[in-house]
Amino acid sequence: MKDKQRLYIQIYNTISDLIKSGEFPVGLKLPTERDLADRFNVSRPTIREAIIALEAKEMVTIKASSGVYVLDSDLSNDGFSNDISAFELLEARVILESESAALAARMISSDQLKSLDKALSKLRSEKGSSSKADREFHTIIALGTHNKILLRQINQLWDLQDNLNHINKTRESVCVDEDIHSKIADHEAIYEAIKNNNPTQARKAMQLHFTDLLDAMHEVTEKMVVDKAKNKAMSMRKRFSIE
Repeated sequence: MKDKQRLYIQIYNTISDLIKSGEFPVGLKLPTERDLADRFNVSRPTIREAIIALEAKEMVTIKASSGVYVLDSDLSNDGFSNDISAFELLEARVILESESAALAARMISSDQLKSLDKALSKLRSEKGSSSKADREFHTIIALGTHNKILLRQINQLWDLQDNLNHINKTRESVCVDEDIHSKIADHEAIYEAIKNNNPTQARKAMQLHFTDLLDAMHEVTEKMVVDKAKNKAMSMRKRFSIE
């Protein structure tokens, strides 16, 4: 048992060093378990334990049906970032991205509008399931403001959302229960308002989009609280059963 424990810690340290050296770059996916096992000449369960340890240290994030991605060390080692709640992040996005949509409705170029249309088509074809396509859509709007500060701040919020485990897991939970048709309709309304150079409508459409996200997040968190209370009650019932 001790040998096994030492082995997965060795692999954890090795991968950690490779991440710090840049061989495994921030934002990119790690090689598969099989490839890592072959590279380090260990079993896949050993690799799996090392990955779990890396995730616990906020060095990587595990995305369901996608893979293991390297986190930005500035985010993973930032105590402030780890204290941010999913609701605070979404609130910041509402403020910045609603005004960015309004500004983009006045400033976006024809080429950027074409790119926005393509991103929307990608969302439709993937039925709203791709966070990459979603981010692309919102990033093009930020680019359409022609304001570098807004673009940087919005990208930083997306980095936090994508790379912080506790926020990413909340987002994944919301995506499971999210109404895909409503999500696509929200993006279509945003696109149409920007296309029609209507800042007021663009702002309103973006705010409505975030309202839907907030409602979905509230439902998920409320369900988690209820489930936790039920599990606790069931444990108490078993603990103090006469049988």
